Amino acid sequence: MSKTSVTMDDLLAEHEIKQLKSGDVIEGTVNNIKKHEIWIDLGANGLGVVMRREVGNQELQIGQEVMTSVIESEMDEGYALLSMRRAAKDRGWDELQRIHESGEIISIKPYDANRGGLLIELEGIRGFLPVSQLSAGNYPRVSGADKDEILQKLNQLTSKELKVRILDVNRKDNKLIFSEKEAIKDDIQQRFTKLGVGAEVEGVVTGVIDFGAFVNVDGIEGLIHISEISWERVEDPRKYVKTGDTIKAKIIAIDKDRLSLSLKQMQEDPWLKEVQSFKTGDTVEGKITRITPFGAFVQLSPAVEALVHVSEMSDDESVDPEKIFQLNENKKFKVIDIDLEGRKIALSLKDSKKSTAAKPAKKKTEEKADK
Repeated sequence: MSKTSVTMDDLLAEHEIKQLKSGDVIEGTVNNIKKHEIWIDLGANGLGVVMRREVGNQELQIGQEVMTSVIESEMDEGYALLSMRRAAKDRGWDELQRIHESGEIISIKPYDANRGGLLIELEGIRGFLPVSQLSAGNYPRVSGADKDEILQKLNQLTSKELKVRILDVNRKDNKLIFSEKEAIKDDIQQRFTKLGVGAEVEGVVTGVIDFGAFVNVDGIEGLIHISEISWERVEDPRKYVKTGDTIKAKIIAIDKDRLSLSLKQMQEDPWLKEVQSFKTGDTVEGKITRITPFGAFVQLSPAVEALVHVSEMSDDESVDPEKIFQLNENKKFKVIDIDLEGRKIALSLKDSKKSTAAKPAKKKTEEKADK
């Protein structure tokens, strides 16, 4: 190859020097530090300059080796325009991708929160941990989905160390999503294998809402439905349990990643004991507790409630229960059926009236016979 035919590209290729291009990450040495710019010695690639705003928070010294990202490979003056901030971010994305692909569990500390979740910065990249990806112990259980209360509970998690996995990472879309649930998933599954329906567990109430209470059982989320809180009729769960209470409950079902729990089944059913006081054909007295179009509910004892169906109120088929009964009034009824398995008692008002009317007639007949 003649000297006259040798080009700069040939020389670069001969010495294995790759020409810089935008987006390359290259190592260099700090050559000079000025007020608004930092000059970097790139070796065979010449000089590059980093504007002060592109340095980031690093404290630099002459002779220090640094990683930079190429913004412009060659300015008009012949040097490259570089960024240390972008280089750190590029390396950060590479590291985040590695963590994501490996499924590694890492520790993070949220620096802020909004109503949707927690804000996190890792490897110089800002990401997000949605509320839905929090573990049972950290999920903000609030009544009525009060957004201000949710934010207040999320703010309590800022600066708290959390174990998470990266759920999604996308450099192009600048997307970084974390999950606490994914980090504990394997451990939770192991705990599930040790649990079974009928087992008694201890947990902490994490939230009380209109339809029940949420309970954290060693990291596993459990729900006590309002119907399983007490053998009594429960109108407001908050009168029975409150957030922070440590309770014992029985597992009545296991559904995927949640336990269905019962508080009332930890005690003997008082209905089974009190129902023994009643027999079919008995005349009983009870208080009207609810009136519906199909009938009325009657409290016979503290634990026993019975139903008088609309068909058992009168021989009149168009009878209106609200015209016959008033809430909290006491009336007499006849027991016409007791279903122990279904925990139901059926009453009759019209049969009770017939029985009452028949008794005086019988008495008069007896008196007449005596004469």
